[in-house]
Amino acid sequence: MVELIRDTALGKLIRITSCHRLLLYPEECGDYLRGEFAEAAFENANSSAELGINEYATEKSTSEAIASGSPCSNPNQKLAPKTCPDTIVVVGWRKNDSENPQNWSVGKKLFVSTLIWVLTFSVYIGSAIYSPGIPGVAEEFGVSNVASTLGLTLFVLGYGIGPMIWSPLSEIPTIGRSPVYLLTLLAFVLLNFAVVYAKNFAAVLVFRFLTGFIGSPALATGGASMGDIWSPRVADYMIVVWGAFAIAAPVLGPMVGGFAYSAKGWTWTIWQLIWVSTFAFVLLFVLMPETYGPTILYHRARRIRKTSGSSSFCSEAELEFRETSSRDIIFEALIRPFQLCFLEPIVLVMNIYIAFVYGILYIWFEAFPIIFEEVHGFNPGQSGMSFLGTITGTICFAIPGYFSWKYFYQSKRFNQDGTLPPEEQLPPACFGSICLPVSLFWFGWTGNFESVHWIVPIIASGLFSVGGCLIFNCIFCYQTHAYPKYAASVLAGNDLLRSSFGAGFPLFATAMFHELGVGWACTLLGCVTCLFVPYPFILYWRGKQLRLRSKYARHDI
Repeated sequence: MVELIRDTALGKLIRITSCHRLLLYPEECGDYLRGEFAEAAFENANSSAELGINEYATEKSTSEAIASGSPCSNPNQKLAPKTCPDTIVVVGWRKNDSENPQNWSVGKKLFVSTLIWVLTFSVYIGSAIYSPGIPGVAEEFGVSNVASTLGLTLFVLGYGIGPMIWSPLSEIPTIGRSPVYLLTLLAFVLLNFAVVYAKNFAAVLVFRFLTGFIGSPALATGGASMGDIWSPRVADYMIVVWGAFAIAAPVLGPMVGGFAYSAKGWTWTIWQLIWVSTFAFVLLFVLMPETYGPTILYHRARRIRKTSGSSSFCSEAELEFRETSSRDIIFEALIRPFQLCFLEPIVLVMNIYIAFVYGILYIWFEAFPIIFEEVHGFNPGQSGMSFLGTITGTICFAIPGYFSWKYFYQSKRFNQDGTLPPEEQLPPACFGSICLPVSLFWFGWTGNFESVHWIVPIIASGLFSVGGCLIFNCIFCYQTHAYPKYAASVLAGNDLLRSSFGAGFPLFATAMFHELGVGWACTLLGCVTCLFVPYPFILYWRGKQLRLRSKYARHDI
């Protein structure tokens, strides 16, 4: 428990206020480790003097002062000699290092993963929880329902743009994941108060955009955090659970917000968001440790330099940054996500597909009230309950089916070295691509008539969630496996395009469903999804050839 608290924001606060006398790290305690580190530096200096060069030693020992910075590096590998102003000792992981997230106990991994899932849920629910209150916003500020829908779309647009900045920042070793999560979540909570107390409609829209923008890191970086903690085989399962929370939050939003709006008005939908996000912030502040390996090693190297009094110790990430120009750092942080999103053909088509599916999900936040309130006479709270079909499809069918496929089929296709071609992530997406048009045709032509029982279109929405969940998870897993070095940037680009569609589609949804009718509107959407059906099949069969042409995708499997 001490080790868990020590690396949290609360632990850092305790260490600072106690002048670093409490919650000490191993390298700060006793003379044994200090002696080991000093001896390692001395031996490395002598070796370099004899060779006439500066060298990075990477041999591991039980006390481990000198190592490569990566947990998967070969311990006997010699890094190529490099020129440095002083002798350098690269600080890495000790043998069976308990601070390495990959070596955490299963219980600790699940606990930290749960914190990230809760964070994701608390931000994602902020989009759709607003939608039941749209008529109330329109009435209070004297605007149209379409104009008040901007409060939904701007929030979604904000959390699409945000990860393009926040996700690359989380991959800078001097920053890491945890500070980005915590500081942006705190700002998210505070900005929601501004939404509640806004005096005019323009202020509501501005602060809704800012809350989405500021609260966005977990929506793209959460998948990368799963990769920090879990081995590649298990990480896929955890990404699926993370994705389920990301889907469940906006789906549950109309139900939770619907009852609040019916009872207290539109501002109470935002109060609910404040309560949920404040709870998440307290949890993360007290219990969320850093998960990004290079950041953990960076802070370890700083402590060793302070303890030993030697400036020879540094992490591998620090060395890379010393050799990287400011221009390259800015490029990696701000340009790379856009480059991968729009100039990498595989990524672009995948992102457009998943963005269209996401856009339909947000169309349904406008379509469900038309079907279940106007056609079947539900109140806003009951209309929100109709989204339970989507939740049921995800939890009871999509996730168990996906896990079963991975365990009984995919697990047998790993190579001897434990790797798996990224294309092997795609078969469930092939099935999901067929579910989508079927569910849309079914939903449209059963929800169009009052004579058809309301449960029938709800069942159709459950089939849509099965298809959507399979496609989402397969694409997330494919992108993280095919572009491991740029995973956070690829997922940030995915989030940008996905959120852009999610922001734009609700603006025309009401007019489309009223003008075309529910049946023909869903038929139009179903026909568009039919155009994407061949893509997962083509990528599964020919994806390797396409991937090998990319300079960013991995070529070793």
